[in-house]
Amino acid sequence: MTAGIDFGAASFAMAFLNLTTGLGVTHARVVIAFGIILALHGVLNTFGVKVVAFLSDVSVWWHIIGVLIIVGALIIVPNHHQSVSYVFTHFVNNTGFGWAGSGIYVFFLGLLVAQYTFTGYDASAHMTEETRNPQIAGPRGIVMSIVVSLVAGWILLLGVTFAIQNYTGELTSATGVPPAQIFIDAVGRVGGELLLLIVVIAQLFCGMASVTANSRMIYAFSRDGAVPGSKHWHKINKRTGTPTNSIWFAAVFAFVLGIPYLWSAVAYNAIVSIAVIGLYIAYIIPIYLRLKAKDNFEAGPWNLGRKTYLIGWVATIWVILICILFMLPTFSPITLDTFNYTPIAVVAVVLFAGGYWVFSAKNWFTGPKVQGSPEELALIEQDLERV
Repeated sequence: MTAGIDFGAASFAMAFLNLTTGLGVTHARVVIAFGIILALHGVLNTFGVKVVAFLSDVSVWWHIIGVLIIVGALIIVPNHHQSVSYVFTHFVNNTGFGWAGSGIYVFFLGLLVAQYTFTGYDASAHMTEETRNPQIAGPRGIVMSIVVSLVAGWILLLGVTFAIQNYTGELTSATGVPPAQIFIDAVGRVGGELLLLIVVIAQLFCGMASVTANSRMIYAFSRDGAVPGSKHWHKINKRTGTPTNSIWFAAVFAFVLGIPYLWSAVAYNAIVSIAVIGLYIAYIIPIYLRLKAKDNFEAGPWNLGRKTYLIGWVATIWVILICILFMLPTFSPITLDTFNYTPIAVVAVVLFAGGYWVFSAKNWFTGPKVQGSPEELALIEQDLERV
């Protein structure tokens, strides 16, 4: 997920630099920008919780106000807007698949865009140890992030689609980022650059939050001894109060996922697919186990009540569907440049995790480790608050 967000930020940042400075967009430069952004997010997270907390507050308002500005500009400025029938019924297939029924196939592939939007809300769960009243605040944060993403994302999508100008069947951009061309066509060069800048900064905020959540996840698993080399990742920087090693673990391995873009034009699509599939497999495992446990499961203060089983089985079936969809080819003909390497990455992770369990972890892993008595944990909290 961290790779997907920051790679998107790198692509849009290079598009902005191309428009404002004339710097050409190449695969190598995008990967370099990707590395710089990850390093920036690693440094910001290393400085401490307070810095990230402040920037996260700014991020919320930036996203809300930014969406309003972009949509407002796309509604007010252009002289021409697409019709309602165009926005909701017009269909374009630029994948190269032309066989009968390929339109339905392309439609399902397009679900990746929406599914990618509804990811990352698990960050609330990863931050619960740093949250007051986590039994309520954690799930409430998850639900509210979904609601905000739904409303803001839908409004933004409609605004951008209605503003498309003179569409002839293929939307291309010299910057490599089609939305940049939509902005420029709709509100002019300068206006388009400003809107693009809003998007880039929003993506940078998202990437920062993703590194935060990712590092907490790595730290938590390492604390329980569930990651190879756990003793290195399960360390708190006494000066900053952050899991510094886990932060850079997240940044470095996210960068590795972006390297194939040097030779594959569709690598970003694969990164997004991997992010969605990986996250939703992780999401659905506890849901399935909850369904399997039935009444033996002790529900927390925030639960779905009698709707648990209906929603749980719908979610399980849906995740199975999208995992299949997002590993299928996205472009035709299938070549080295268009190959979707998502299945390779997913299978590699499954084999590694499964092999690690079968040959090692099952012999010693017993679950989360208790870190101390309530009194000892209270003292740790006091030490961190003084940082």
